[in-house]
Amino acid sequence: MALERILLSVGPDDWDSLDGLVDATADVAEPAGATVYVLYVFPRDEYDDLLDRMGVDQTSGGLSPDEVAERHDSVRVPADRFEERGIDFEIRGVAGGQPSDQIVRKVDEFDADVAVVGGTKRSPAGKAMFGDHAQQVLLNAPIPVLYVKKE
Repeated sequence: MALERILLSVGPDDWDSLDGLVDATADVAEPAGATVYVLYVFPRDEYDDLLDRMGVDQTSGGLSPDEVAERHDSVRVPADRFEERGIDFEIRGVAGGQPSDQIVRKVDEFDADVAVVGGTKRSPAGKAMFGDHAQQVLLNAPIPVLYVKKE
């Protein structure tokens, strides 16, 4: 199996773990010459708030989630690091819906070979009550998933 496309998922809870996510992704992408799809998964309310702060008229079509993601710091940081290392990347965004479902859909859309997700340690009760997006991606993605635990 050739490794050509890697999906790196980042979201609003990943700011403190971006270094680990980027390093793990780069360590896989660089030797393979793979392209990284940096996917920012916007919660619907965050996406709408960002459009309002940008002064975007949502009734006229506004900006796509990809265009909003390109301006988001949580995506610019990994993008800058990949650029410094000479790793090809594309910035993508998706808004609304269950993050784990969106990530799995994008795996198929990008024809990704590997997905990279981050997460925190949770108790079994915490997972049952609040869900665990990384766990759902691990269970439902049709490809290998690299899990990067937050420090």
